[in-house]
Amino acid sequence: METLEKVFTTIQKAGKPVSAGQIAEVSGIERKEVDKAMKKLKTEGKITSPKNCYWEPAK
Repeated sequence: METLEKVFTTIQKAGKPVSAGQIAEVSGIERKEVDKAMKKLKTEGKITSPKNCYWEPAK
């Protein structure tokens, strides 16, 4: 599974807003790779931030 897909799936499965650190811990992906993937997901409008530094799938 591609890093981008894995990060997005991890966010979806969490069921609550999660931080990049939590995503890295759960997925086993390096934090800098998680940050890159999240930046792309944010640009594509697939994730939103309900509170500072926490992310969830866009509705």
